[in-house]
Amino acid sequence: MATTVLDAPPNMAALFAKAALTARGRGGDLPETRLARTGVAVDPAEVAAYARVCRFPFADTLPATYPHMLTFPLQMALMSDRSFPLALPGLVHVRNTVDLLRPIGLGEQLDLEVWAERFARHRSGATVDLCASVSADGAEVWRSRSTYLARGAKAPEGAPEADVDVEVGELPPGTITWRIPDDAGRRYAKVSGDVNPIHLSGLTAKAFGFKRAIAHGMWVKARVLAAVENRLPEAFTVDVAFRKPLFLPSTVTLATVERDGGWDAAVRNAKTGTDHLLATIRPL
Repeated sequence: MATTVLDAPPNMAALFAKAALTARGRGGDLPETRLARTGVAVDPAEVAAYARVCRFPFADTLPATYPHMLTFPLQMALMSDRSFPLALPGLVHVRNTVDLLRPIGLGEQLDLEVWAERFARHRSGATVDLCASVSADGAEVWRSRSTYLARGAKAPEGAPEADVDVEVGELPPGTITWRIPDDAGRRYAKVSGDVNPIHLSGLTAKAFGFKRAIAHGMWVKARVLAAVENRLPEAFTVDVAFRKPLFLPSTVTLATVERDGGWDAAVRNAKTGTDHLLATIRPL
């Protein structure tokens, strides 16, 4: 598998535009190319802005979900390329797993690598996993797997069944209420660079079949982690299933319970009880 090393992060807005223009006529197998960057330094001001939007406390280490900000542009570059078999517009993020192998200091130089794998069959279409790895001083310190669903797409013959579910134990009613404003998507897009139109406004979301703008799944995941940040071990895995879209604005509840040395959690609509996110957090 060939690896292409980039000197700078790709321009996210340009990638979304490219993906829209080249959406038709895609197909085939997943590309074998990996994309990488080396010696990446984070900007403490950008980390602080991200922490404010996601409600993480300020610290001298990165929030567990922050490396996604560094690797996501590379994943976008893979998905927007014509060699990628699924059209990026309309892809739905349905599952995400993050392993934080140890705390990552703000001053560390990081090496990033991303690739695609596991083209799978789903009852509504096909899924693909976008994987990422972050290393420091030659050792892996963080990794993630993001599963995306393409509705109506067809996986190759003999592809495995998609695995998009996260099993949580019984949870109590939510005891924390979040009132999420209609600009939550725009605020997260500003600090993450994820300017997918489905998150920015009702008008742009409707163009892709959504009745209103929806919250970024990774923002909701970050809010859950921020809520239990002071009770997490130094190394842990957090596995999340994104269920029903969280339309903006909304009022939701967070339910948590300690289990197996970690946590099970759910973000639910405050009125209907609909699950927006189910999560398990376990020590590594």
